[in-house]
Amino acid sequence: MKRKEVSPPTGETACDPSRAMSAKGMRYMTASLVTPGSIIGQEGQHTTGEGTTLHDGNIIATVIGNVNVNDGIISVGASKSIVEPKIGDTVICEIVKLNEKNGEAMIRVVEGQQGSIQPQHLYGQFYVTGLVDRFMHQTSDALRRRDVCRALVKEVSPVVRLDFRERNDCGVLHAICPSCGDTFTLHQDGDWNMLCQTCGAQSYRALADNYGAGWAELEQGASALNNAGKRWGAEAEAMFARGPAGRATFISADVREDGRERTYFRFEGMGGGRGGRQKAAPGTRLFVGGLPREVGTDQLRELFASHGEMTDCIVLVDDAGVNRGFGFVTYANKTMAEAAVAALDGHKINGRRIGVRDADSDDKKKKKGGRRDPEGLKLYIGNLPFSATKEQLTTMVAAHATVNEIVMATDPSGKSKGFGFAFIKDMDKGEAVVKALNGTEMEGRKIKVDIAKAKGGKGGKGNRGGDKGGKSARELQAIREEAEGGKKRKRRSRPKKD
Repeated sequence: MKRKEVSPPTGETACDPSRAMSAKGMRYMTASLVTPGSIIGQEGQHTTGEGTTLHDGNIIATVIGNVNVNDGIISVGASKSIVEPKIGDTVICEIVKLNEKNGEAMIRVVEGQQGSIQPQHLYGQFYVTGLVDRFMHQTSDALRRRDVCRALVKEVSPVVRLDFRERNDCGVLHAICPSCGDTFTLHQDGDWNMLCQTCGAQSYRALADNYGAGWAELEQGASALNNAGKRWGAEAEAMFARGPAGRATFISADVREDGRERTYFRFEGMGGGRGGRQKAAPGTRLFVGGLPREVGTDQLRELFASHGEMTDCIVLVDDAGVNRGFGFVTYANKTMAEAAVAALDGHKINGRRIGVRDADSDDKKKKKGGRRDPEGLKLYIGNLPFSATKEQLTTMVAAHATVNEIVMATDPSGKSKGFGFAFIKDMDKGEAVVKALNGTEMEGRKIKVDIAKAKGGKGGKGNRGGDKGGKSARELQAIREEAEGGKKRKRRSRPKKD
């Protein structure tokens, strides 16, 4: 039987493969190159062959290649063969994602096989326990993104699982220094087994035997530098104990994808992390909020230096190096810190008012059960201008009653929230103060004044706990029983359930 070969169709026919292949007398045809998903025929006109599938009455190509029709069978001859990794195969892969306890690698080649890898097998996953025979806190302690590795395929369904630990020829084959981009060379120095000859950065990798196309100086190969089964040295453990900052130092300086160096959280004092962090004495550490974006650590240090000896000063920034709007200043003693608060709380920098307070005061009060209100009748004053001050409120309320204290509500940066509280000594003058001040104007805004409600929604006087007078439920029950002649109230009976 002779086969008739037809040249690739042109014009309108080339745009519609199904029309081109339904021509009479056409038994064998080589069409233009098609890609997966292309419709190349209709059900009933041809029988599906290799490289095709049937979907909704259409015959669709599943590989890249040329269309062939022979004896009613339509197929696509793949331009490259399809490779499917199997359990026990070794693959060459590139690390693309690292989480704390697992990661992902893109499979580039199945060793010993040529062809394309299908999408469902293109990525392999691995666990931190499958990297090297040594305790790892997280995957980035032994691998880094863009490392080229050899791995053993342990599973192929439902996802490809990779292992670097089982064989010495599996592990990192090529690694670059994240600081300067040069290739790491093998160099044993304590816990470190990698060295950048350009910038001097040291790091650790779970190495394969033939890292860098082999290493002849060691009989066992480069994997001997992994120190399998050994404990980390004191220096490495000290860095791990410092948390993310220490770990970042251990694995060498990181660099963002856009080339900028990544900054890590700076611990206060010379030490860091568990046991090494120097804790400031009570009352010496100040929180500074409301800082303009252009203010840095140097400007903050210059502002606070005139009030005493500082042991630490920092303005917190984000990953992009932009000021987050607050910082911390630590003085040698509490007297200096109090002087700085008195002088600089409310001070303006570039037209913006900053807030300065004891950084630890709120935490301590929460541990003791919350802040206790000052003595006196508590009045709520709302709809205040954001520029309103304690002095203005004191003058306003003092015209009608004796003021014990004024409390302004502020956010963490020290900026006013637009309301506050006045505590007056004269408990019986609350209604008179409300009547006199409610609805009056302050800087063009009508303020709201009312007797503050206790927690739970009921009105209260000062901090005495509302209508209950601070008494517990058991005390109130005892009072009721005493009023009823000492008779204990009977509990309401409830019907028994079947």
